[in-house]
Amino acid sequence: MNYFGRLSRTINKWVEYSLFGLGFTMTLIVAVQVFCRYALNHSLFWAEELSRYLLVWLTFLGASVAYRRKVHPGIDVIYHRLPVIIQKIFSNTVHFISIAFFGVMIFYGVKFSYFVRLQISPALYIPKWVIFCIIPFSGLILLIHSLTFLVNEVKGTDRDS
Repeated sequence: MNYFGRLSRTINKWVEYSLFGLGFTMTLIVAVQVFCRYALNHSLFWAEELSRYLLVWLTFLGASVAYRRKVHPGIDVIYHRLPVIIQKIFSNTVHFISIAFFGVMIFYGVKFSYFVRLQISPALYIPKWVIFCIIPFSGLILLIHSLTFLVNEVKGTDRDS
C-alpha cells in the first residue's frame, strides 16, 4: 500500500466518524428546536443557524466520502465500450482535471475565508471564516483522494491500495 493510499483511507475513516457526529448533532438540535417551539412555545434563536452551518459542513465532508467511495453520479455507458487504453487515458485525464479543480477549490476557499474573516454570524457570534474554512479543508481532502486515485491508476493497482 502506498503513502497516499494509507493517508486517504485514514482521512476518510475520520471524516466518516465526523459525519456521524455532525449528523447526530444536527438531528438532535432540530428535534430540540421543534420540541421547544411547539411544546414550550419558545424558540431557540440559535438552533436554525447552527443546524444550517452543520448541514454545510455535512455536505462538503459528505462529498469527499462519496468521492473516495466512487459513489458520486456518473454516466459510464460509453466509457465501458471503449478500448482499455482509451479508458486509461480518459481516467487519467479526469484525475488531472479533478486535481486542478480541487486546487482551485483550495485556493479560492482560502481566499474567501480570508475575505469574510472579520464577519460574525448573527445568532451564534461565530467568525464566518470558521464556517467557510470547510471549503478549502474539504478541497484538500478531495485532492488527497484524487492523488491516490491517480497514483493507483498509473501503477495499475486497486483504488484501496
